[in-house]
Amino acid sequence: MSKKPAEISKDGSFKRQVNRFVTPFGSGEGELPVESGRYRLLWSAACPWAHRQVIVRRVLGLENAISLGKASPLRPRIGRVDWAFTLDEGGRDPVLDVEYVSDVYFNADPDYDGRPTVPVMVDLQTKKAVNNDYFNMTNYFETVWRPFHKEHAPNLYPEHLRTEIDELNEVIFHEVNNGVYKCGFAQSQEAYEAAFDTLFERLDALEERLADRRFLHGDFITDSDVRLYTTLARFDAAYYNGFNTNRNLLREFPNLWGYARDLYQTEGFGDTTEFDAIKEHYHVSITINPDQSETRILPKGPDLTVWNEPHDREKLGTSDKFLRFEEG
Repeated sequence: MSKKPAEISKDGSFKRQVNRFVTPFGSGEGELPVESGRYRLLWSAACPWAHRQVIVRRVLGLENAISLGKASPLRPRIGRVDWAFTLDEGGRDPVLDVEYVSDVYFNADPDYDGRPTVPVMVDLQTKKAVNNDYFNMTNYFETVWRPFHKEHAPNLYPEHLRTEIDELNEVIFHEVNNGVYKCGFAQSQEAYEAAFDTLFERLDALEERLADRRFLHGDFITDSDVRLYTTLARFDAAYYNGFNTNRNLLREFPNLWGYARDLYQTEGFGDTTEFDAIKEHYHVSITINPDQSETRILPKGPDLTVWNEPHDREKLGTSDKFLRFEEG
């Protein structure tokens, strides 16, 4: 019999592991130096936590400052939970020359015993994982990495809204971003139903919030919108049936659905969203249990062409209808 995964509590609820490498980026003592060309960001297009870093990297124009390595959405069957670079020639990241994401974790800590997660920032000088703090990583990109932003880069984390953004991000994380996982990985009926109810209560509240504002904090896209988007983009294609979040589809929330399409049709969002990778990962190979290896079926649906349909959200804004970002 397989042993219970470490992230499943006695009551059957999912408790996400704590990030191991959380040293902040900055110029202070003990902080990771902010240097163009020094780091490589490892991600998978399937992962919502990694996807939001890639969106912000694209929107702010950090592509030349931070390189990008991409793992397959399909888990390797190697007796542990990992990510593999099978999309690259020879099955190795072409810059780091590693086969698995875990390699950079073990380079940093040979005794690392958690799940190797994406996103993770890797120091190219040492090939060591230096930061996998997905909760704060976009904020580092938005602030201390500002010297490397493109000209006229938008302000996703304006100082006058930071308290509000941080407070809403905390709620979105626990009740939506991680909320779908609490549903999908629950191993008791009680834990699943509690997570299900919390998730949809929050989605109902966000649906109401977006009835009279284009984005979560008003006329312009902020860090909060990035964080919510990556869950919404996966909702119908993955979570609805893969994680049993099946009270209703995203496209059955009029405001959230229009809002999600508005973001999808914005540079940096839709062009980094890979639905095939999302479907493959969540329906064929997602797991937190290294002993889980059964064959699964990849669903043919849903229709994804609807993401390009008109959203009419610009009528809610007070600024120019073509502007989605506040200039930095």
